[in-house]
Amino acid sequence: MTFISFPYALFLLSLVVIYWLLDQPRLRLWVLLIASLIFYASFQVYYIPLLLAATWVNFYLGRSLSTPPDWRNDDWQFTQQDWNRKRLKLLWFGIGVNVLLLFSFKYIPFTLNAIAAIFGWTTATEVAQWTSSNLTAPIGISFFCFECIAYLVDVYRGAPASQQWLKFSAYKLFFAKLLSGPITRYHIVTGQMQQTRPTLDRSAEGLWLIACGAVKKGLLADNIGVLVDLSFQNLQRAGSGDLWLATIAYGLQLYLDFSGYVDMARGSAILLGFNLPQNFDFPYLTTSIADFWRRWHMTLGDWLRNYLYFPLGGSRQGLFRTCLNLMIVMAIAGIWHGAAWGFVVWGLLHGLGLVVHRLMDALSNRLTWLKYFWQQPYGIVFAWLLTQAMVAVCWIFFRLPNLKDSWVVIQRLWGHAADAQFTQKVYVEAIGLQPLQISLLLATIMALMAIAYFCDRFLKLQLNWNVKLMLVPACLFAVWLLAPQGALPYIYFDF
Repeated sequence: MTFISFPYALFLLSLVVIYWLLDQPRLRLWVLLIASLIFYASFQVYYIPLLLAATWVNFYLGRSLSTPPDWRNDDWQFTQQDWNRKRLKLLWFGIGVNVLLLFSFKYIPFTLNAIAAIFGWTTATEVAQWTSSNLTAPIGISFFCFECIAYLVDVYRGAPASQQWLKFSAYKLFFAKLLSGPITRYHIVTGQMQQTRPTLDRSAEGLWLIACGAVKKGLLADNIGVLVDLSFQNLQRAGSGDLWLATIAYGLQLYLDFSGYVDMARGSAILLGFNLPQNFDFPYLTTSIADFWRRWHMTLGDWLRNYLYFPLGGSRQGLFRTCLNLMIVMAIAGIWHGAAWGFVVWGLLHGLGLVVHRLMDALSNRLTWLKYFWQQPYGIVFAWLLTQAMVAVCWIFFRLPNLKDSWVVIQRLWGHAADAQFTQKVYVEAIGLQPLQISLLLATIMALMAIAYFCDRFLKLQLNWNVKLMLVPACLFAVWLLAPQGALPYIYFDF
């Protein structure tokens, strides 16, 4: 039951009607929880008991973390210290449980293969192969575990713990964000559970986000994905120009695919009275890698910053420690995306980019001419080109996490001619467009992003809600008419 499907449309319509027909908040929560379980069951019904059990464990841990100390002891200082020690141990236990859950499903084969490569244990390789063949990770397990860790840490830091299992479960298993985020804090969602029906303009905004997400995913990302898949599946035949085109196309595909999913998730949530956080803010218009991470997968960046970077010391302990913290955080961000060395390399490269940016920023504060250069139009254009080139090259390791494949692409980015059959099979027969035409289409998408950004940030222009409402059927019809046959799965379902 993917977002772009008739079953999901019927599911969402039925849920919205039933949800708002009920007046009692408790009944609404039950309807929301049951609907979320039905939605997840359409993908992996056999993992529902696991999700419910994990939800209960984190709910119980949260309540235990918020249990006040026993002040009947006369030595109140000892009581306070003992309570703090117990809470810290309980927090680490909760973090360990969630990390273990994530590790068990995603990283056992990767770890065993690494051990086998180091020590030459063939048994570890055999177990890794068996595990890969027989164990499938629950969809959304990475998002699920990160949200649970954030909840436990927030409660440890003083936020109120949930006292109602139903409310906590409805939050944790909320279908709109369950599979691929956005990563959302408990207290943000539960604060919206008493809201009244959305107004007509808010409902129009929700439908507009669903339509925009469908266009991004079905009309743009899936069509671009045809080129990307054909190019990366024929690495030995592709030339340097083809690989550059496929790499840039993949960056756009990933953005349109994931932001399209989030748009549809946010739109669905709005129809139920919830406002999920924004996850993207024109990341391909950024002029530094630090700004890129403030505007790409924003909820993940927020999680990394609040629950990893700041606890490690952030930027408070000197330049060297700051750079080390950035490398650690981005390495973890890489491995969170998948159990392969390519993701680790991707994360480390982004960490290195953040370190270079931090060093350049420190140097610019000392050298007036360098600071002046970055502030000029030509400096801004150069910074944009440098940032986006770095991001694009890093996407190679993200798209091809097997280092052998990604290294082949890196080696062939310059001075490598394409096989004659590649052009015929890929561009002429499969796609029906020449590389120049595809390049112009991709450039047009980028130009439309820039225009939308300019209208939004500088001109402060927004479409009226009734205009958005009238455009919704046209957008959905265009997706139905022009989307490729056999829609591609959402890329972030793999993470």
